[in-house]
Amino acid sequence: MIVKTQEEFDALMKAGRAMAEIRDALKNATKPGVTTKELDELAGKLFEEKGAVSGPKAEYDFPGYTCISVNECVAHGIPDNRKLQEGDMINIDVSGHVDGFYADTGVSFVVGDVEKPELQILCDVAQSSFDRAMAKIKPGARLNQIGKAVEREAHDKGLKVIMNLTGHGVGHSLHEEPQYVLNYYDAWDATMMKEGMVFAVEPFISQAAENIVEGTDGWAFLTPDKSFVAQLEHTVIVTKNGPVLTTKID
Repeated sequence: MIVKTQEEFDALMKAGRAMAEIRDALKNATKPGVTTKELDELAGKLFEEKGAVSGPKAEYDFPGYTCISVNECVAHGIPDNRKLQEGDMINIDVSGHVDGFYADTGVSFVVGDVEKPELQILCDVAQSSFDRAMAKIKPGARLNQIGKAVEREAHDKGLKVIMNLTGHGVGHSLHEEPQYVLNYYDAWDATMMKEGMVFAVEPFISQAAENIVEGTDGWAFLTPDKSFVAQLEHTVIVTKNGPVLTTKID
C-alpha cells in the first residue's frame, strides 16, 4: 500500500495502535502456568472490544486470533492448552484490521523472572537490528538496505538470521507488495522505497539455525535443530521525515 491521504494515514495509525495494545496486553498477561490458549482467548475479547478483526483468522482461517510460538517454534504457533514454564521463550504475533486497514506486530521475550542471558541476547539483538534497519528507511533508498542492516547487526553480535522468514507489505490486506522484506542482503533486489509505502519489518535473530521447517500441524514453523529465535515486528510507513511505526506505543 502507498499512503496518499491523511485519512489513510490516520486509519493505519488507528489499526496499528489497536494491534499494539492487544500485543502489550497479552505480554503483560504472560506468566508461568498460563496457557497460550488463555492468552489467545484474551486477544479475542480485545479484538471485539476494539472493533478489530484478526488477520490470521479472517484471511487464512488460522485456528486462533493470534500466533503464539514457544521455544523452538519460531512462528505461526497455534494457541493450545500448553502451560508456559518459567524461562520459556515466547513470541506473540498480533495482526488484523480496523475498518479495512491492517497492521502487523510481534515481540519475543522470556517468560517469568528467571535470568536466561543466552535468550535475552536474542531479544536484545532483535531490537537493535530493527533499530539499525530503521536508520535505512527513507524514500529513494533500496529496500535491500533493511536486510543488510539486520544481517550485519546479527553477525556483529555473533548470531544468525532466519533466511526464509521475511517481512512484507501490508495495508488493505495482511500481505501485499512488497512481497518480501528480507532479513539479509540481496544485491539483486532493486526495489526502491517510496514515500507512503507501508510494510512490516520483522527481524528473526537466531542462535544457530538459518532456516525454519514446517511442523506437522501444517502451520507452525520450527528450527530443525531446536535452537531458539527471537523476533521483533512493527508496521512501518515510509515518510520523508523517517519511518513512522504504526504499532509502537510511546
